[in-house]
Amino acid sequence: MEIIENKALLLKVRNPDRITTVIPKAKKVGDNEVLVKWGLEEAQVLKNLRIKDVPSPIFKDYSWSGMYTPFDHQKTTASFLTLYRRAFCFSEQGTGKTGSVIWAADYLMKKKVIRRVLVLCPLSIMQSAWQNDLFSFAIHRTSAVAHSHSREKRIQIVNGDAEFVICNYDGLNIIKDEIKENNFDLIVVDEANAYKTVSTTRWKTLASVIKPDTWVWMLTGTPAAQSPTDAYGLAKIINPTGVPKFFGSFRDMVMHKVTQFKWAPKPDSNTIVHNVLQPAIRFTKEECLDLPEITYTTREVPLTAQQYKYYEIIRKEMITKAAGEEITTVNAAANLNKLLQLSCGAVYSDSGEVVKFDASNRIAELKEVIEEASHKVLVFAPFRHTIEIITESLIASGVTAEIINGSVSATKRTDIFKRFQENDDPKVLVIQPQAAAHGVTLTAANIIVWFGPITSVETYLQANARVHRAGQRNPCTVVRLQGSPVEKKMYKMLENKVDIHTRVIDLYQNILEGD
Repeated sequence: MEIIENKALLLKVRNPDRITTVIPKAKKVGDNEVLVKWGLEEAQVLKNLRIKDVPSPIFKDYSWSGMYTPFDHQKTTASFLTLYRRAFCFSEQGTGKTGSVIWAADYLMKKKVIRRVLVLCPLSIMQSAWQNDLFSFAIHRTSAVAHSHSREKRIQIVNGDAEFVICNYDGLNIIKDEIKENNFDLIVVDEANAYKTVSTTRWKTLASVIKPDTWVWMLTGTPAAQSPTDAYGLAKIINPTGVPKFFGSFRDMVMHKVTQFKWAPKPDSNTIVHNVLQPAIRFTKEECLDLPEITYTTREVPLTAQQYKYYEIIRKEMITKAAGEEITTVNAAANLNKLLQLSCGAVYSDSGEVVKFDASNRIAELKEVIEEASHKVLVFAPFRHTIEIITESLIASGVTAEIINGSVSATKRTDIFKRFQENDDPKVLVIQPQAAAHGVTLTAANIIVWFGPITSVETYLQANARVHRAGQRNPCTVVRLQGSPVEKKMYKMLENKVDIHTRVIDLYQNILEGD
């Protein structure tokens, strides 16, 4: 393929009539050559004909607005998106997917192909990631966050004239009728794994607002990270003809039944998943950014005498119960959770009370890591009361620290993230992983400390990407603190990208046996 004077594409094809019959103004200029106007509509048609390497005219028509110069991979991603009404972007965390989407959408607006965009994303990044990035990449466009305690306020925003409306996943159900009436031309779904299950209200709500001519782009750096079946919900939105009508049929395609309750991936499941999750584009950080390396290190921190004593008491109680009752996933998870809580210094009793334990060894190790850090530090802790213990101890030691958890409002999170990135203080953010695992850039830090492990591979990977992304100028390190057998096993599973939720019974049995 050759670009002629930035106006036309010269294609060498076996069957020119295949192109001239669908693009009437295309001209045969040789036995196997066709000259096609280099326009957006023509490029889209050529892509639909599965002609490779067709560039979008965004390369010649667009000035790449905003305060940043796009990386080459961002231009390629934006080009790809403008050519597909339905598409996936699977580029890794930290590769600048948001910027590519904003540039592509802005170009389509300039071409009057679309008028309004609905962005669906986690509550935690509506302002701190999407609205901030819109200001950085397309300040000339208007945006609004459709999140409020008042349904009327949300409706007012949807009925307004903002070109980009940002909404959290479950908030869509509140305003779905107004979304339908306002004819959003493009729906962008960030961290699209939230829509992997078609039986959920969340998935059904999204499907209900998508019309045949709606553009839909779904973004995630970790597609089908937990299981091949996770691809089904995503494919049903973007590529519905590529998967069976019913989930059970797709599951039979990619999984085989091991026992009554256990399924395992078939050898060709990865190929099937790849094929159904199309059209798609993906860049890894190694392919597209000159980022510093990230290293992982584990620090063994012994449980205190008190922790060890009660760890064994709880474990022996589990052994006793296991001898007298059937072990289910629910009670296995609950008992393992108690061991994890104890390892981190605070256990929630059956009545909901918090029982504190001496976690001084781990607190001391954390402080040592922070003292050694040349830059700022993120501390991820899985339990809310543990977060409070950590923060109180750090502040008492003279370390400036802020908390990010589910109870911190989106506005306050944005303020904390901004101060963390731009000011000397706070030096440390103590974070509940689910509250800041997606979308947020925290490159002022180059050290992540896991105070204890979590069960989700996806959240673990996403949380680590908060520092290892565009804008990072320093080598990054992930430090994992571990002291109990259950933590060591869980970190190993996370390292090997094993879905802990599906292996909880096996993990429980190993802990009972003392393996």
